[in-house]
Parts: sequence; structure tokens; C-alpha cells
Amino acid sequence: MALALSISRLALPLKHPFKIARGEESVARTALFRLRDDGVEGLGEATPIARYGESLETVEAYFASHRLAANDPFRLEALLHDGIPAAARAGLDLALHDLIGKRLGTPLYALLGLDPADTPLTSFTIGIADPDTTLRKLAEIGDHPVLKVKLGLGSPQEQVETIAAIRARYTGAIRIDANEGWDVERAVSILRELERNEIEFCEQPIPAGSPEGLRAIRERVRIPIVTDEDSLVAGDLPRLIGCVDGVNVKLAKTGGIRGALAMIHTARALGMKIMLGCMVESAVAASAAAHLSPLVDWADIDGPFLTAGDPFSGVRYERGKLVLPDAPGLGVTERARA
Repeated sequence: MALALSISRLALPLKHPFKIARGEESVARTALFRLRDDGVEGLGEATPIARYGESLETVEAYFASHRLAANDPFRLEALLHDGIPAAARAGLDLALHDLIGKRLGTPLYALLGLDPADTPLTSFTIGIADPDTTLRKLAEIGDHPVLKVKLGLGSPQEQVETIAAIRARYTGAIRIDANEGWDVERAVSILRELERNEIEFCEQPIPAGSPEGLRAIRERVRIPIVTDEDSLVAGDLPRLIGCVDGVNVKLAKTGGIRGALAMIHTARALGMKIMLGCMVESAVAASAAAHLSPLVDWADIDGPFLTAGDPFSGVRYERGKLVLPDAPGLGVTERARA
């Protein structure tokens, strides 16, 4: 029997508008993959990123014009070849791993030889907002132990004051993410001001493509520097040696689990720390990422926190710690519709 793939669009309304330095959204839109083989269905999710020329339309168009390269779900090397665009490949990759796990009756973490007790804490992200809205969002998260705050817009003083206001009320770990919103001198100026607030690290302070700019920042501030837009796949990492302290790994950018594993092992070989991140997406993609989390130092897998009506359940959270589902494959289940 041939593998049968269907793709549908998934709209995920958000609890709050989510704003970063590049834009704002109130509804996240992803592509849901259903891959069937001999009566078993695997679920996957593609989260195309416009910055890299991807969209729901490009994901759909690729599979409308390209047949799957094999009918055996275990032939991953053939099925997940490099010719498939990253987001489309990620959706298929997740569905294949879910399908294989279900066929074998084994959770993904067990297929990878990982201990589910070794998952890290995940951060909770607060998007860019005015001071009153930011503090209301902070109050909503309660005692969550790790916070990531989006910066990159507004005056340096406003950004510094935002973090100071949060730190005055919050005792947990704070990470910041400028999403390429600064230049080198502004990054150095702001980060030096923020050092007093015990910032765990700063993610992607300047536009991607300038490793030496990252090095210049790292050499002048005490806050560790982590890349995101500068580190999409494993092959991007060698040029970042000595320029950053860590890298962010996202399934949507690496092309799925296989690409993420390659990037994680490459980062380890190069002595870099690793954060496992996500886009704003459902529990399908978030759970897939969570299964890899015992391999990393930091996690930012908070998509299910941000959505108002996720149609799936999977990874859970206990005071910020990722709790993996103990069911075959990704361990994701579809919620009953009201």
C-alpha cells in the first residue's frame, strides 16, 4: 500500500497579539500533515516562515507537484531529501516519525534513546508591547520560572526600562530576543545597560549575516549571545565559531527532526550551547521538538502557551518543565470538537 499524504490548513488564534521586531500576528497559520500507511496515521506540522520565502501556498504547491520518493515510511533518507524546502520537509519529517513510532508502539524519545526525565525548563515568551500590557502579561504567567522577552523596537531607553520593570517584579530567569532589531553599537549599549538585570542570554541582536559583528558584541558585553536567524541548519555553524555562545535550533528551519539532530550534534562538536526553539504553532510541532529536548541546554517550546484554541494535546508543562507524552510516536492526540 502506498503512503497517502493529505495537507490541510490550521488556524491558531492567539491569546494576545504576538509582536516581534519584524511584525505582528493575532492568528498563527500552519499546515497540518496527515500521513497514512496501512491504517496508521502519522501527524506532522509545517510552519512556513515568510522571511525565508516560504508560505502555506509554497508548502502545498511542493507536494501537489512532487510525489513522495518512497512508499516505505522507514526509508527516511529517500523521503526527506534536501530538495524539499525546509518547512515542507519538516511537516513530512514529523509525520513520518509519528507514523514510525506508532507502527513500532514506541514514543519518539525512546526511538532516539533519550530519557524523558532529562527535559529542561522552557521559557514563556512575551512579545513586544507597551509597558502596561507587558506587565499584565507578566502577571498572567504567575510563577513560571523562565521568561523570554522580545525586544528590538523602540528607543534604547524604552527597551532597557521594559526589562527593568519586569525584573522589579520577576525573580526567575530572563532571556531576551531582539530578532535582528539592533546594530552592533546599539546592541552593545543596550546589553551593557541590561547586565545589571541578570539576563541569561541575548538572542540574535543584529541582522543575520555578520558573524564578526556578533563577535564584536560578544567581546564587549557579559551577557552570552545566542543566534537564531544566523543558524538555520548544521552547515551554518562553523562560521560562528568564536562569535557566539550558543545557537537556537528550530524544526521549521532545520527541516524537521533529522535536521535538528544534525544541528545539535554539530553544535556540541563545536563547543556551542544549544537552545531548542519553536515557532507559534500547535502541540503537534511543539511535542515533536520537546522529544528532542533532553539533548539541549535550554528550551523555548511555548507555542501551546500562546494559542487560545489548540486542537491538539501532547507535551505538558509542570512549573515550566517539559513533560513528554508517553504514547507511541509524537504522543499527540486530537481534542474532541465542541
